[in-house]
Amino acid sequence: MTVPITVAYGDGIGPSLMEATLRILKAAGAALAPEVIEIGESVYRQGVSSGIEARSWESLRRTGVLLKAPITTPQGGGYKSLNVTLRKTLGLYANVRPCRAYAPYVPTLHPALDLVIIRENEEDLYAGIEHRQTREVVQCLKLITREGCERIVRYAFEYARLHGRHKVTALSKDNIMKMTDGLFHQVFDEIGAQYPELEREHQIIDIGTARVAVHPERYDVIVTLNLYGDILSDVAAEVAGSVGLAGSANIGEGVAMFEAIHGSAPDLAGQDVANPSGLLQAAVLMLQHLGQGAVATRIDNAWRRTLEDGVHTADIRGEHTRELVGTQAFADAVIERLGQRPEVLPVALASPPRAALAPVPELPTPAPQLKVLVGADIFFEWSEEGRDPARLAAILQGVQHSDLTLRMITNRGVMVWPGGFPETRKADHWRCRFLGNGPVDHLQVIELLQRLNLTGLDFIKTEHLYTFDGVPGYSMGQGQ
Repeated sequence: MTVPITVAYGDGIGPSLMEATLRILKAAGAALAPEVIEIGESVYRQGVSSGIEARSWESLRRTGVLLKAPITTPQGGGYKSLNVTLRKTLGLYANVRPCRAYAPYVPTLHPALDLVIIRENEEDLYAGIEHRQTREVVQCLKLITREGCERIVRYAFEYARLHGRHKVTALSKDNIMKMTDGLFHQVFDEIGAQYPELEREHQIIDIGTARVAVHPERYDVIVTLNLYGDILSDVAAEVAGSVGLAGSANIGEGVAMFEAIHGSAPDLAGQDVANPSGLLQAAVLMLQHLGQGAVATRIDNAWRRTLEDGVHTADIRGEHTRELVGTQAFADAVIERLGQRPEVLPVALASPPRAALAPVPELPTPAPQLKVLVGADIFFEWSEEGRDPARLAAILQGVQHSDLTLRMITNRGVMVWPGGFPETRKADHWRCRFLGNGPVDHLQVIELLQRLNLTGLDFIKTEHLYTFDGVPGYSMGQGQ
């Protein structure tokens, strides 16, 4: 019985890669019924800012699986990232990127590299919520939810258990972003405790990335947030030998998308020189997801034997290259080796006896918490000559009322009042914290804003300050 899938040929080198990949899938006996949709540059040029037409969504909902070649996003404003749109719209919360070295046939300094990066796929700075707030300052909101952390961390541990991995490492920057990344670390510890058979550790993202680049054999499964995972995945793939060899899976509750991790390389379009391996590896993950693990293993072993026999595209050529080929000739070489196994490289083993890469986790209902409004951070654009925070404080204190009093002023996150240092460079963007002596209400905040409006100062944003079960739900600083 054939399984319907949605296929997008993409842009640049995408159509050539997809042609090669589908030929291999058909020759290997994959039971698939592709439905082709048009996405990417041609759709953007038709005036569709998302890069995908409405009718294409119908195919995605019907099949629940998308095999996507790389696409090109036109330069300039007004065009949304199609990848981000697909991931967020379809709830593809888990990005799974296996990275493995294929030494000595693919040049690498790290022949023992064999790790999987599991990246949160919907939140973080990739929410894309940005504002220009003053003449000098723009902001991008980093949004992290407990639900998002729980889903991706649970997925990582389930993946490790299902695939016989032994360790899960979380990477974050919670020494600086104590609330957002701190929540991710906290959830990792909570959920990790439920998997006593698996080793777990947390590392700061900067040193973790450095170690992946130098000692990748230390890692097994890595789980991290969206931006970090995007960067780290390319680092790991390149360290393994080539970004062109890596495929990825994007997993949601009802839909999954499979793609190569590299771009569309429009300068190489139509030249039959690109390596189809990344998209082919994505298709292997897709077959595993669809329960066609035997076909996936057959293709993977034939592909490894092709590398081993020295049939290489230009991006991976080296001392073991015996025959330099183009895209379609490489696909032909894989097809010729279907049924064969590598003799030196590890043999691809049968995938786990489940349809999905890992089960979609069920999340517990969060416990209720007492949320209390205690103040507000009010942001101003202010560029009076000298930019003296004491002068700004005097203006604000002149109109404040006893219910909410000024406690602190920061500039670019550095406290400049009370106290502060004259050496601190100051932008025209000021965060001014007003706190009550206990709970306050919204009317008191509105009254404060009305008083501040009388000063003529331009308040550009307000952020309410809450406690949750008595714990401050905002970053702390001196003078509070």
